[in-house]
Amino acid sequence: MSDAGTNGADDLQRATEAGWQKPIPFEYQAAGGAAGPDDEPENVKWLSDAVVYEFIDDIGEVGAPDLALEKQLFEDPDMQRRGTEAGMKNLSFEIKIDGPEKIAPFRNFEDAGLHPAVLENVQRCQYDSPTPIQAYCIPAVLTGHDVVGIAQTGSGKTAAFLLPMLSKLMGKARILAAPRATPQNPRVRAEPLVLVVCPTRELACQIFDEARRLCYRTLLRPCVIYGGAPTRNQREQLEKGCDILIATPGRLMDFMKNPNLLSLARLKFTVIDEADELLSSGWEETIDSLFGAGSDTNVDADHTYMMFSATFSKEARKLAREHMEEDFVRIKVGRIGSTHSNIKQSIIYVEDQQKNQALFDLIFSEGPQRTLIFVNSKAKCDIVDDFLYNKGLPSTSIHSDRTQREREDAFSFKGLDVALVKHVINYDLPSTMHDGITEYVHRIGRTARIGNEGKATSFYNDRNDDLAPKLVKLLLEAKQEVPDFLEMHKPEDPDNIEWHDGTDDESEAGDFGGDFGGGFGGADTDVGAGAGAGFEPNAGFGGDAVFGGGDTVGFSDGGDRSGGGDDFQPDGAENKVDGW
Repeated sequence: MSDAGTNGADDLQRATEAGWQKPIPFEYQAAGGAAGPDDEPENVKWLSDAVVYEFIDDIGEVGAPDLALEKQLFEDPDMQRRGTEAGMKNLSFEIKIDGPEKIAPFRNFEDAGLHPAVLENVQRCQYDSPTPIQAYCIPAVLTGHDVVGIAQTGSGKTAAFLLPMLSKLMGKARILAAPRATPQNPRVRAEPLVLVVCPTRELACQIFDEARRLCYRTLLRPCVIYGGAPTRNQREQLEKGCDILIATPGRLMDFMKNPNLLSLARLKFTVIDEADELLSSGWEETIDSLFGAGSDTNVDADHTYMMFSATFSKEARKLAREHMEEDFVRIKVGRIGSTHSNIKQSIIYVEDQQKNQALFDLIFSEGPQRTLIFVNSKAKCDIVDDFLYNKGLPSTSIHSDRTQREREDAFSFKGLDVALVKHVINYDLPSTMHDGITEYVHRIGRTARIGNEGKATSFYNDRNDDLAPKLVKLLLEAKQEVPDFLEMHKPEDPDNIEWHDGTDDESEAGDFGGDFGGGFGGADTDVGAGAGAGFEPNAGFGGDAVFGGGDTVGFSDGGDRSGGGDDFQPDGAENKVDGW
């Protein structure tokens, strides 16, 4: 970081008096650098090495309490909490269930049929009632159905698939699971019962973190593998035994080349999370192999498949038809690609040369809070980071030119976690050449998760005119204010907005993609809205944040979402978080 100088000292004093933490310089290259060779010891901690509950009893299926670990897992002040009662009740959802059988949702986790040990972990997480996707997905999986889940970011999808899988395996784990490492045999082959595949390293670690909580005191041991980190650390975790494996596709395929290290022959559940992201990034062949084509994956009838995404394209629909059972259940919560009213959206006209000052004024006027800023290039991400730092605000930035070590060090150094973001700022609005309004929805979905309230502010100028019509429609749908400079883009009938997202088009030639992905079609066997759907959303789990930010974090969306090496890492993801 550069020296702030005299003006910087004045800015720092002003920020400190306003309650902001003192910014601490973080030298990425000095602290990070590339992962060292696997045969060299490292004095660093990787997210994949996070402690998990180790079941050591020879009998029973519920282990003894570990109070120190329990405190670490369930008393973390940065753990995502459910929103207020009012915040949850004010949310309104349209729920559509497609499938040959009617799925009856549950109102309380106590009535969900969860295994007692898993239910205790739900209660330790201080959640009372399910989110909509959980209320329908959990009973669908418990009754043996393959599931396609389509829901907004921050809707609780992670727990929606983890809870029923863990519950169904409890009581059977000793019979189904592979041998665990022992002092006599310290290394075993990993033969997981559950595989969760997701597109990014940060999402993989977030799901792993959730699995650590929900697997507490059970026989089931979670592991995570992802690219950019040394294979040695992850290999050592697998060799201790692995029942729940969360993976990015590149590192997964690398490890599958060694059958003595990893086998999928015991799989009972496979989950493809953020399916559209994986398919659009070139992993279709890999996903095909995970459904049994060209791998040792268990393809028996007792293997349950699930796919989740905030959008669903024609390619994802084709994949489900080819590989899932005919009686699979499609659960759609809300219109694909929509936002909800708990996010207060504001659009401000700002010319490019005025954005830095406008950003500082906006952040400073809001006071210390966790803020996530999106920009559209890696270079700009670092520039904005330096600008805020020199203005006395605690900030950091993350983008795909950073090594995985640098990414993890930066966030652990700052104690950053995107799960608790209060304000999302689009310094640059996403380009229509790179997912446009869909990307906008994903970005602002980093706040107001599981019933919490949040704000999203976007800087707009004439360069964003191509995004304006769809942006205005989205604002109107979410009952948000449309600024005067966008009035000209209002549709003729603002009260009857049609998206034509293809969700009810079942033909092969149908427009399943649209602007917000597509659907699967078929007759609705159950339709509801809010409490009318058979339950009252009152709490739940989060679990879809990409990666986090403490005070101020900045992301850049550069467009290309391809990768290389172990797995891809979106080039549109540079983060900057301002706030505490």
